[in-house]
Amino acid sequence: MKQFTYTIKDRDGIHARPAGVLIKAAKAFQSKITIETHGKSTDLKGGIFALMGLGIRCGWDVTVTIDGPDEDIAYVELQNVFANTI
Repeated sequence: MKQFTYTIKDRDGIHARPAGVLIKAAKAFQSKITIETHGKSTDLKGGIFALMGLGIRCGWDVTVTIDGPDEDIAYVELQNVFANTI
């Protein structure tokens, strides 16, 4: 299992466009990928409404947990996606 924490930098937080990018990136991997913030979590592959339902705002820390056969590459790739998207 791999885990990283990221501080949201997009002034609008996680809205439709970055949510779609994150979900698409997560779906490329077999591993289970969850995102958690402020005591709430969802499967990052669960869909745009589930992710946006967390209400993630600028400045919030999110924790991404990756568990599965391709967790090492998913860990690196998702950190890059977060850094370049939000």
